[in-house]
Formats: sequence, C-alpha cells, structure tokens
Amino acid sequence: MKSKYLLFLWVFALFMSCNDTPEGYIKYLEGYWEIKHVEKDNQLMKEYNVNSNIDYFEVNEETLTGFRKKVAPTLEGKFTVTEHESPFKLEIENNMLIITYTINGISYKERIVSASQDKLVITNDQGLTYVYRPFVAFNLD
Repeated sequence: MKSKYLLFLWVFALFMSCNDTPEGYIKYLEGYWEIKHVEKDNQLMKEYNVNSNIDYFEVNEETLTGFRKKVAPTLEGKFTVTEHESPFKLEIENNMLIITYTINGISYKERIVSASQDKLVITNDQGLTYVYRPFVAFNLD
C-alpha cells in the first residue's frame, strides 16, 4: 500500500512539473488575453480595469511559430480585428521560453515567465512585466 501511495505521489509530481516548464507553457499561450497590470522591478506601474484591446495569440505547436494580434471586443461578444499581426517564433533558451518577433526586418524578444489557463506573464527587454488574464466576453444579461 505504501509503495502505491509513493508511486501516486511521484506520478502526480511529474505531471505537475511538466506544466511548470518552459515547454509546458506553449499549450497555454494560444487564445485571447487581457492585460491585468504592468510591473517593473516588482513595482506596479499600471493597472488595467477595463481594456479596449485584447491580445490574441495563435500558435502552431508543431513548428513553434505563430502570430500575435490586437483585437477589440464588442458588446455583441465579437471582435473587431486589426489587419496588423506580429509573427513570432518560439524557442527554448537557457531553460526559458522566448518569443521572437521580426517586424519590418527588426527582431525583438520577450520571455514567457509563466503561462497557465488562468494567467500569462511576459517580460520584455526593458524590464517591463505584463501580467495577463484570460479574456472573458462582456455579459449584458
């Protein structure tokens, strides 16, 4: 009985650790993300209570490529979509998930600090940390 319990704990720990690795973040990146707040040096810079723009990420997990697009939610539960999208490539560097954008020949990188179904945290080269929550459509009922 004791060995079954230990085996269960080991399998559970293994499962939980797989989601908390840079590779495990990839599956959570795709979707509609609403910025919650911005931090710098662990200090709150700006908090967002209402957002007029939402970040939409689309990811191809096989090629580790995708794009990021700004969309604006409407009261009808749809989105106004901009033509502009930022293509990216995902890479694991030094045990970190890096998202590299190349726009008009200029490349820049951001680091996915963490990603789950409830939260996305991204840091850029200027030391700004963006904390996102999943977008929830307006409910006027």
